[in-house]
Amino acid sequence: MTTRPTSDRLRETLFNVLAPRIEGAAFLDLYAGSGAVGLEALSRGAARVEFVERAEPALRVLRGNLARLGLTAGFRIHATGVGLALRKMKAGSAFDVVFLDPPYDALDEYRATLELLGGATGLLAPDALVIAEHRRKEKLEERYGALGRTRLLEQGDAALSFYALERSEWAGKSAGSV
Repeated sequence: MTTRPTSDRLRETLFNVLAPRIEGAAFLDLYAGSGAVGLEALSRGAARVEFVERAEPALRVLRGNLARLGLTAGFRIHATGVGLALRKMKAGSAFDVVFLDPPYDALDEYRATLELLGGATGLLAPDALVIAEHRRKEKLEERYGALGRTRLLEQGDAALSFYALERSEWAGKSAGSV
């Protein structure tokens, strides 16, 4: 009951924006909860999805959802905290899309996670997108390390902040636009 899933409407909006990027993508679902966002990515053609979730009740729901869908490949579950998981992931993981949805009241989690992603070498593809779901009234920073906000979508009480690597960080490679 403490897991707040991304609403169907917001998830639909998210994937309408991401549609051209999902096919064949490496997708990282942080604070995965039930796994609804990562499962949607798999259903839309992501090559692989990595789920990070530490709460045992949410992990049971996530594993149950994967089993009910008959999924046995194309994903990995990291049953640990997000910070530890990101620090342990090897450079070269090169995720194309990262979605994070910490508990709304955990503002320190947003900052810490976005700063880790903005300073990590090799975790993000050069044209990666990092999307944070948050309360509409809680404004996230415009920049976290090498990540700069490219778009803000607001819907109801929720918002999606889209971040990309700043162009200067990749010497001429496109940071992509949303």
